[in-house]
Amino acid sequence: ATVLVVSAHGTIAVALDAMREGAIDFIEKPFPPEVLRARVEKAIEIARERRGARTARARAEALEQDLGREHDPHGLVGASEPMRRVLDQIRKVAPTDATVLVLGESGTGKELVARALHDDSPRRDKPFVSVSCAAIPEGLLESELFGHERGAFTGAIRRKLGRFELAHEGTLFLDEVGEIPPSIQVKLLRVLQERRFERVGGEETVEVDVRVVSATNRDLAGMVKAGRFREDLFYRLDVVPIALPPLRERPGDVDELARYFLGRIAPRLGRAVKDFAPEALELLRRHRWPGNVRELENVVEQALVFADGPVVRPEDL
Repeated sequence: ATVLVVSAHGTIAVALDAMREGAIDFIEKPFPPEVLRARVEKAIEIARERRGARTARARAEALEQDLGREHDPHGLVGASEPMRRVLDQIRKVAPTDATVLVLGESGTGKELVARALHDDSPRRDKPFVSVSCAAIPEGLLESELFGHERGAFTGAIRRKLGRFELAHEGTLFLDEVGEIPPSIQVKLLRVLQERRFERVGGEETVEVDVRVVSATNRDLAGMVKAGRFREDLFYRLDVVPIALPPLRERPGDVDELARYFLGRIAPRLGRAVKDFAPEALELLRRHRWPGNVRELENVVEQALVFADGPVVRPEDL
């Protein structure tokens, strides 16, 4: 069960007792309806993530029994030196509140790093909120990040809480942060500096406690030199950089990643495929993987669709 506690007697002791007994949130009355709506939506999201994590752990345990390997619980698989450096950075940075910028080509697993930083931090029981800055039109991005008041613009029929408010006391992941337009970069800089902002169309100052993890596959430093990204914002985001290596720079991890994806995908497709033929693994090692780990995952799924026997053969790739 996922439990939220609502009470008019909101002392610290009562809130702590509720959390110790398993509640995921404590809301003190009185409060506006949109606060309850946002907290309930976030509780549903957390419950889904926990159910997914339990399923993922069960699959990972089964895979370890089949393959005799241990995998990072966040899906960051690989024993190569570049990946060991990344995992070591995550272990050191996660317990802190440092702002992190994850760098890497598309498909290298930047959101997995962000989730690992959250799950291994003191904020692990609070919301993890992700937003793709490239997927939201410029005219809607400010409202998506900071929320808006009723009547702020045409179609704003009620107050909406932005991603910063929804991530209060948790972690906000800004994916493709290099796509944020200059007009919104100014407001984002203020939030990072002062931990406060106003909703679109509002005058009330909202204070938030959020850890920000951002990611990009673009050269932000080069964008700063070209005048397309604010220098002061860049240094606010780039407190601790974590660079994910492309898959072509860690070919020794290809076998392990391929088997990891096989163990995850085969049960979902109902296929009884247990491994790869040596010749198939050799083909995978020789590929350059321009799409990185995401491309490898797609190739494994495609191979499982065509595989007829207990192993993936070269002709299945």
